[in-house]
Amino acid sequence: MTDWNSTALEKIAAAEELDLASERSNGTLRDPVTMWVVRSGDGLYVRSVKGTGGPWYRGTQSRHQGRIEAGGVRQDVTFQQATPDEYPEVDAAYREKYGHYTSIVEHVLTDGARASTLRLEPRDRPGRHSHRRPLRLT
Repeated sequence: MTDWNSTALEKIAAAEELDLASERSNGTLRDPVTMWVVRSGDGLYVRSVKGTGGPWYRGTQSRHQGRIEAGGVRQDVTFQQATPDEYPEVDAAYREKYGHYTSIVEHVLTDGARASTLRLEPRDRPGRHSHRRPLRLT
């Protein structure tokens, strides 16, 4: 698991919504989808109200990577399936952050929505590694 930069983690977690664009099998990004995002510990999580059958969730399953944007932060990420032992804390994070939307928040707390819980992990963009050795021409 790759750790989040603390500033990026805080900005994304504080944002009301997140835009998520998953990568197609050919590497291009799908159109972004706006959704809720929560922080649990040092992790960021999203869920599909429609569960694993939701269109945006299915899109994350082709390459398990994409790009998010929230709180002024744009980050390439991998989508990691959360484990059931993570669900209670993620549930609590949804209740705490979005509980004022009482008629809506319950939709992300169903068993179907829980099954679609993804942990967002940062990944470096190609070409951003300063530690990579330059190509040698021979």
